Amino acid sequence: MKIAQYYTNNQICLGLIQDNQLFPGNFQGDMIDFIKSSRKIKSSGNPIPIDLVRFAPCLSHPSKIIGIGLNYKDHIQESSGQLPEFPLIFAKFPESLTGHRTRIIWNGSLTEKVDFEAELAVIIGKELKDCPEDSVMEGIFGYTCANDVSARDLQFGDGQWVRGKSLDTFCPLGPWIVTADEIPDPHNLTIKSLLNGKVMQDSNTSYMLFKLPQLISFLSSNFRLVPGDVILTGTPHGVGSFRDPSIYMKDGDKIEVEIELVGRLENYCQILGQEEK
Repeated sequence: MKIAQYYTNNQICLGLIQDNQLFPGNFQGDMIDFIKSSRKIKSSGNPIPIDLVRFAPCLSHPSKIIGIGLNYKDHIQESSGQLPEFPLIFAKFPESLTGHRTRIIWNGSLTEKVDFEAELAVIIGKELKDCPEDSVMEGIFGYTCANDVSARDLQFGDGQWVRGKSLDTFCPLGPWIVTADEIPDPHNLTIKSLLNGKVMQDSNTSYMLFKLPQLISFLSSNFRLVPGDVILTGTPHGVGSFRDPSIYMKDGDKIEVEIELVGRLENYCQILGQEEK
């Protein structure tokens, strides 16, 4: 099942995606309310063509957005990094969320090196604390596409990653959540990013260093995971900053994240103050 959050008269509603259409759902509440409720959702109302839907981020107010750094072997190689002994954890603020077909916006006076990172996002479905590896997959509600947008000059200049990865709109998420039962093996999915239609990243989730059971069990041993928490599972090789020469997103660019069986997330770039330069 594919479940989306979308706007109707600036109010968030849930809908089901089928046959390139959105069918309004019969659930009153947002996505996290739905995940917590354990209820089923059915279509109710006339379908809307996908191209006419105003998508919201597929989660509105998660308690946590957890990022994982250096979790793809091919990305570690391109960055000349070392294999981490344990998952490298950082946070993105919930205010960084934005949805499908929205703008990624930043101020040109604050950062000039904004990079893309295609990632498979995991949505937690129930409370997990000290969860053993063999029980982790039962606690996953579903999956979606994420772009871990990163201001590299802030990230590397600060010496820690939170500010450079948490600017407003720096966490596009969507277009929808695919429930876990629709993804037989999340560790064997093609994952790509495309900048203005050109493929930049082209890899597979099989290259993850820490697979989901090990990763989520580790996270739950350090802090409680609750329904609606988002885990960005890392990015593969091909990001802009480690290319020669480096490639960063510019005003007017279109950036897409495409994951097999999940969907394609599209966003557009806008630099504030660009016209003043």
